[in-house]
Amino acid sequence: MDLLTGIGLEQLRMWIWILVIGFAVAAGLWRRHQLVAVALASVLLFAAASAGAGIYILKRPGDPRWTMGEPPVNAPDLSGIPVVGKQLAPVESALESIAGGVNSFWEFNQALPVALDFFERSGWALLAAIPLIIAMMIKTFRAASLRRQELKNLSGAVAQLQSELAAIKGNLSEQGTAAEAPEQGSQRENAGTRRSRRGE
Repeated sequence: MDLLTGIGLEQLRMWIWILVIGFAVAAGLWRRHQLVAVALASVLLFAAASAGAGIYILKRPGDPRWTMGEPPVNAPDLSGIPVVGKQLAPVESALESIAGGVNSFWEFNQALPVALDFFERSGWALLAAIPLIIAMMIKTFRAASLRRQELKNLSGAVAQLQSELAAIKGNLSEQGTAAEAPEQGSQRENAGTRRSRRGE
């Protein structure tokens, strides 16, 4: 079923704009921090919709929406001629085939400028997308650089924490060794005192 049958050319152009604007507003509200990506997607949508409209027109030559006037060639009615009408039937069939080909070419020529108008709009949209693509690439490169810098800073912070933790462990082990030395000395003194008392 052809959903665009009842839509004229001006309405078709208007609906393309409505579709793109509606998409841009909805996507902009959803992705407020990615407006460049939203603008790029909207421009590409406009290009795709315009190209699709051009293809739609080329596939339907002879449509009264973009065909002006009547077909230029009509095959004569030779079969209605008295006496020789039946003998001229093959000639009439050939003339009808030729007239049909000429009329089809004329209908295609009628539809071609209208389709080219939509293709031109699509081309301009693709040209407008180039700076947006460059802006997206720059933004992506900057974001990647910031992430690499953050990762580098995080790695440095982790290394610093590891060194501080190693220093704290070393201090604790030194303090433990220093605390054990007096205890061992006092234990030796107590042992010597006990021995001297036993000797007395």
